Formats: sequence, C-alpha cells, structure tokens
Amino acid sequence: MTQLLLGIDVGTTGVKAALFTPDGHLETVATVEYATQYLRPGWVEQDPQDWWQATCTTIRTVVSEVPNAAERIAGVAVSSQAPALIATDADGNPLRPALIWMDRRADAEVEQLKALFGAEKIYRVTGNRPDAFYVAAKLRWFWQHEPELHARTRWILQIPGYINAKLTGTFAVDNSHAALLQLRDYATGAWSMPICEACGVDLERLPPVLAGYQIQGEVTRAAAELTGLRAGTPVMAGTVDSAAAAVETGVVEEGIAAEMTGTSTVLMMPNARGVTESAFIAMPHALPDMHLLLGAMVSSGASVNWFRENFGHWEQQESERLNENIFEIFVREAESIGAGSDGLIFLPYMMGERSPMWHTNARGVLFGLSLATSRGAVIRAILEGTAFAIRHNIDVAQQAGVPVREVRSVGGGTRNRLWNQIKADMLGVPVLLPETSVGAPFGDAMLVGMGLGLYPDPVAAVKQMVRIKTVYEPDPRGQARYDRLYPIYRNLYEHLCDDFDALAEAQ
Repeated sequence: MTQLLLGIDVGTTGVKAALFTPDGHLETVATVEYATQYLRPGWVEQDPQDWWQATCTTIRTVVSEVPNAAERIAGVAVSSQAPALIATDADGNPLRPALIWMDRRADAEVEQLKALFGAEKIYRVTGNRPDAFYVAAKLRWFWQHEPELHARTRWILQIPGYINAKLTGTFAVDNSHAALLQLRDYATGAWSMPICEACGVDLERLPPVLAGYQIQGEVTRAAAELTGLRAGTPVMAGTVDSAAAAVETGVVEEGIAAEMTGTSTVLMMPNARGVTESAFIAMPHALPDMHLLLGAMVSSGASVNWFRENFGHWEQQESERLNENIFEIFVREAESIGAGSDGLIFLPYMMGERSPMWHTNARGVLFGLSLATSRGAVIRAILEGTAFAIRHNIDVAQQAGVPVREVRSVGGGTRNRLWNQIKADMLGVPVLLPETSVGAPFGDAMLVGMGLGLYPDPVAAVKQMVRIKTVYEPDPRGQARYDRLYPIYRNLYEHLCDDFDALAEAQ
C-alpha cells in the first residue's frame, strides 16, 4: 500500500489536516474552527484545549475518509500560527489560555527591555526588533503580572510543541519557532542568558530545540485512541505556518519569493546566509540550511472587505440577483479604470502596519479624491495600495541583499485576476500561481518525508511537486505608470507619519 504523509496546520481561526502521498498528491483534507477571545483592546487569547480537540477531530476525519489510512500514515508534522505564549505544567497541561501572536498587552514590557538592553542590541542578538509580537516581552509580562502561575510553569511551549506533547508525551520546540521567542542568539543558536533572565526564564523551562523535520517522538496509545492514528507513528518537531507555506509554494531558493494574501499579507523571502533586517521577521526555513525574511502586512485583504461591507450594499444585492460573486462586480468596475486609479493613491494601513514600518498608529488614507472620482477608481486604488505595500517590503529586502526575481502568489487574493496583474506590474517581476494551494499542511507533509528519508534532495523534490498553472507577466505600460507613482506613495507616509501619532494622542 502507498504510504501517506499527514500534515496539520493550527491556524488563527482553525485547524486544517490533510493527507498526501509522497509524490504530493492530496488524498483528503478536513478543517475545524474555534473561537478567539478578545478580552480588551490588544488582549487576544485562545484555549490550547480547543486546538487539541480540533486537531483530534480533523485527524479522525481524514483517517476515516481514506482506506486503511491509520496503517498507511508514515508520519505526522504540525505547523501553526506563531508565536504564542503557552505555559504548562510538567505534563503539558496549560496553566492559562495562550497569548497568541495578535496579543499586544506587553507593549510596556517591550519598552522595559529596550531600556535594559537597547533596541539595537536586542535586534543584533536575536535577529528581530523588540516588539510585543514576540514571546520575550509576553514572558516578562507573565512574570510580572501573574507571578503565581509563572512559578508553577514547567514548560514554555509553542503550538506544535503543545500538540506534539499531547501526541507523544515528549517536549521540544522547532528551530523556526525558537527564533520567534526572541530569547536566542540568531547567529549561534544559543539561548541569550541576559535576555532570558530579564524575561524571568530559567533554561530548564525551555524544551530542546529540534529541526522541524527531526522526529520528536511517537504517537502514544492514549493519543491513538483519541485521534485514530496508529500507536508508534513518528511525529516530527514541526514548524511555523509561513515556513510550511514557503515549501508549499516552492520558495526553496534565493530569488523566488511568495506572498500569501487573505485578510492580511505575508511575504516570504528565502536566503541561505542567515540575513536579518529589522524591518522584517527573521527565522530559519523549514528546509535545512535556509532562512526566511517575512514581511507581514496587516490589512491588505481586510481593506477590500472593509469597502465591500461599508459601500457594497447595492453590489451585494446585484450579485445575488445575477448569482455572481460580488468581487467579480468589483473587478469589472476597477478594470474600467487605468493603472493609477485616475490619480487616487491608497495607503493600506487600516489597522496600523507591521513590515516594514512597524507603526501601530498608522492609518488608511485615500489621497487624490475629487468630485470626478468613481467607485471603480476607489476599488482599484485599494488593490494598488496593497501592491504598493508589497513593493515597499521587497525594496527593503533587496537593499538588505535578498533578491526577488519572481513571486509565487497563494491565498484568497489570487482569485482576483486584476489584483494578480496589478502585483506583476507593480513589482516588475512575474507573479506565478501554483496549480494547487492546500496551504501549510503540504509543507508539513514534506517535513514528514524529509524526516523519514523519503526525499534525499528536498529542494529537488519540492521543485518537482510544485506545478505552476498561471503566470502574470508585467505589462510595460502599467509598470511605467507605477514606477512614477511609487515615490509619491512612499512620500505620503513619510509626510503623515508624525500626524498619525498626533491623531492617536488626540483620541
């Protein structure tokens, strides 16, 4: 019987599990959603038990849908949203809900760490700028605000490590997640004792660090009963969802980047030299001897949804009458407008921005409105503004020595053909759409195969399995237009930067 590889991604909204054959063929996929708790502005938590229950459910579903799946599954790997603060007891039971990546309650602790070490030193040691996104500041908050729970903590885990502990009874953290703790020397891989001490972290609370494709343990009998897996099935250490998605899109060599657009956009840019740049998130790739710079843009797809929800009521009625997707109506209106949106420029910072500015108070702007501005121009400007933001990130990466000669595009945004073409014209490089887009579970399955020795040359295997269905080449006329407008887009933010902060103070 053909072996099967099980990939599981624990995302921000739900778990997705998928079964693949070693040659990359998708057998089946299942998803289960769960809740997120928004306790107060900036406080965002999830219950780890919800992740585990959803994982069990999706595994049982995919195992039931493929003949003899439990016997055929050769191994399991888990990826996840990242990073998170998960504090557990000695048995891996959570002591409190997890602080997920969106949680910003530790902003004050970031300032404390910068006062102790200096922002530049933290960046030079850890490869990442100090920010509440990372776990270090969250740990300092936990230590200072919940000292009794902190004292009871035995393990500080990440999501794959937590799921793997439930599956195998063993504890580890993969090297990609380990970088996002911001407790580690990025160049050497050693824990930074000064930063750990400043965050109240004893080294014995940090589990061993493994490469994502290394075997962490085997499925226990208890976990087998809950999931339907075979006891003894190998479980890999796993990785971050972005690293797994980089594998899925074939981002396995310098020059080939990927952008994943849904509500937000993540830009994944690989290099083999461990390059860091403070504008980006730096972490090891899921593949050996490779690294990633991640550009994280907050509200790209969310900006399109904002327009639809607030100004698309007639279009929604019309789309229902015509049995047509509302976005097709939007695309037709935007396509009637030429590149440059009749002089309208959109800054897509509707919820602040991360890469490359990391400016919480930045806000969205429509610049150039007139009484002649049409709805189609506004729609196109929103699409162009998000593409301007991608170009800004790529420019910063290339200045840091990470080249980009083509971009692979995945996620819900790829359904918009106009958006794809705008991105190609804006970036001046081809935008390629892979034939299949299952998401991070494909990369997880590749980790399983790597850990089991099925892919002696992982890069060659990925290149063989990732097939391209559509290529959008840059249109020279559109590219020339955007080249003229891009400096204006960049200057707008620079001119408004201080005003964004002043507006926030005035609220």
